[in-house]
Amino acid sequence: SQHALGVEVKKVEVEEGQGSVLLPCEFPTFFYDNCSVEWSRSDLNPSTVHLRQDKGDHLQNQNQNYRGRTSMRTDALEYGELRLSLTHPSVNDTGNYICSTLCHGDKVRQFKVQLKVRKVPVPTWVPVLVVLLVLLVLGAVIGGVLWHRRSKSNTDPQVEVDSGVESVLLPWRTNVPLTDDVTVEWADVENRKVHVYQNGSDHPEEQDRRYSDRTEMKKDLKTGDFSLTMKHVTSVDTNIYTCTVYSRDGNILSRKYVFLKVRVPQVEVDSGVESVLLPWRTNVPLTDDVRVKWTDQFYRKVHVYQNGSDDPEEQDRRYRGGTEMKKDLKTGDVSLTLKYPTWDDSGRFLCTIYSNHGNILVRKDVELKVRVPQVVEVDSGVESVLLPWRTNVPLTDDVRVEWTDKNNWKVHVYQNGSDDPEEQDRRYRGGTEMKKDLKTGDVSLTLKYPTWDDSGRFLCTIYSNHGNILMRKDVELKVRVCQVEVEEGAESVLLPFRTTPDLPGDTKVMWYHYEPEPVMVVHLYQNGSDQSDEQNQFYRGRTEMNEDLLRTGDLSLRLKNPTETDSGEYGCGVESRDIWRLTTVRLKVKGTVQVQGPTEDIRTSSSSPDPTPLLADSPL
Repeated sequence: SQHALGVEVKKVEVEEGQGSVLLPCEFPTFFYDNCSVEWSRSDLNPSTVHLRQDKGDHLQNQNQNYRGRTSMRTDALEYGELRLSLTHPSVNDTGNYICSTLCHGDKVRQFKVQLKVRKVPVPTWVPVLVVLLVLLVLGAVIGGVLWHRRSKSNTDPQVEVDSGVESVLLPWRTNVPLTDDVTVEWADVENRKVHVYQNGSDHPEEQDRRYSDRTEMKKDLKTGDFSLTMKHVTSVDTNIYTCTVYSRDGNILSRKYVFLKVRVPQVEVDSGVESVLLPWRTNVPLTDDVRVKWTDQFYRKVHVYQNGSDDPEEQDRRYRGGTEMKKDLKTGDVSLTLKYPTWDDSGRFLCTIYSNHGNILVRKDVELKVRVPQVVEVDSGVESVLLPWRTNVPLTDDVRVEWTDKNNWKVHVYQNGSDDPEEQDRRYRGGTEMKKDLKTGDVSLTLKYPTWDDSGRFLCTIYSNHGNILMRKDVELKVRVCQVEVEEGAESVLLPFRTTPDLPGDTKVMWYHYEPEPVMVVHLYQNGSDQSDEQNQFYRGRTEMNEDLLRTGDLSLRLKNPTETDSGEYGCGVESRDIWRLTTVRLKVKGTVQVQGPTEDIRTSSSSPDPTPLLADSPL
């Protein structure tokens, strides 16, 4: 696994056709109250893959592609084993899956799983593969299964075109003698049907809906020309397309591949600028009654123009008041201005122009990349870190300044002339200070005792007293994970963690070991004392914490007699009614003694057949 921006990333690969695949995710949900777990994919709408709550699965808003294909352990929340089982994985399931743990309605941890489902070639591909092997022997350079299809000969063309053109031709002509009863099928690399010709006519009902009303095919049986015209292509149409000709008996008479690449204009800008222009001017004649719709990569409506004017009611609320569109229909200029862009706005924006009858006249996409130029790096364990920002926009005393993190939790809020800790997420209460030099525009934020879990993007937004955005900017924080190394045989090792002092008396502190599996309680402090009965037996008598830890904020853990088996990742969770903290420490114990003969791990031995019931009984 790897780590990025405070989210753990794991990679899983599987071949299409396997019965199921397991997406890993562990988190000590037994430590918190009122928890739920959501598996999601941000590129889908709806994005929910699976939702588990206290009373069981809640699948009303599940994406239909996963209906009946997902499951979790019935006791997942009790033991912190949050992995997802996905049956019958296909290439369409390839993507980034987010496992989000929510407690009290707040996201307390996220894990990312990158799933790659490899396509298994069908037996009819065997002759093609044999030919490829021959070409390899002859010295042809072939870069991969998909890429070799377009490079193996000049009969497999590559077509490049700009997004926004009215149409593109995918050429194909075969020399095989053909009869009137052949079937011609165009498909993309995901095996979605692009166009089907059978029994002397087209069959649009067989098409995948993304290609409906967008294709025309030549049907010249004498010359063998079955070239395909595809209309209104955008970046999502970049693909490898296969044209297959079948006899009446279903035998393949001819097959060929065409690689289509749709070029997309790129716009790059730094976070913190006042606006960015997404340019587009079309040559298609436009009338006053056209409808223009800009959408983002998640199909949210960014801007809508219809009936001669903008329609903010149609916009997704994320973009309301934040866009302006040119309406020069004579020149075809419908460029979009996006105000105060941030890193979250990076991605593909699609503009579609419809006639008054709802037909697509033209469409084009633009790729926006918002850079975060300000990156702050610091070691875990420092007393504080400054997230700097000074704006040139004139500020008045009645502005509202809001800092949020990557999960959109409120880090710090300033309004009505003073800080408002009641608005803060409890994770940050008592742990932030903001400069309030409105004359110079300095609203930099100090974050106390940052940990690896704080890594990620922080966004500062300044609002007028009417709620309008005056300025906003991203700052990226990278907190290097705390790494501790010790040699086996040492008397003890310290896992450091310091946070804000004078913690409330109802604070609960739990150290746990979560990687490699299983998740185990290492040390629990609650109700003013250690709760040794709640420890996993592997750690009993081997841990201690400082006295007066709530007053000093020093929550470090001393682990006695460390061995190689203790290596791994440890987390410490701190929770009370008003605060919440979390840190990660990576421990490496270097072995010095070779042990001969079989060994037994007390964590999974017969004397402790299953350590997870110990976790399930932890007080909530």
